[in-house]
Amino acid sequence: MKIYIAGPMTGLPELNYPAFDSLAAQLRADGHAVINPAENPVPPCGSWLGYMRMSVAQVATVDCVVMLPGWEASRGATLEHHIATQLKLYVVHHAV
Repeated sequence: MKIYIAGPMTGLPELNYPAFDSLAAQLRADGHAVINPAENPVPPCGSWLGYMRMSVAQVATVDCVVMLPGWEASRGATLEHHIATQLKLYVVHHAV
C-alpha cells in the first residue's frame, strides 16, 4: 500500500520530524511505500505554500493517509485530511 504521513510540523521541536521519520521507518519495515513530507526538499520559494503544493500533489497519489497525533491543530494537516476524505482515501489515525 502507498501511504502518506500527515501531521503537525510548524512550531514543534525539530518540526516534529522524529515522529514522521519513526512512523515512516515502521511502515516501510512492514512493506509499504511511504511518502514522508519530512523528507521533501525545501521548495524554491521556501514558504509554507511551497511545501503545501508538494504535499497536496503527493496526497493525491496514495491509497492511505496516516494522521499523526495533533493533526487537528495543524492548518496543513487538516487540509491534507480534507483532501484525503474527499478523495475517499483510507484514513488512519495513528496513536503514539
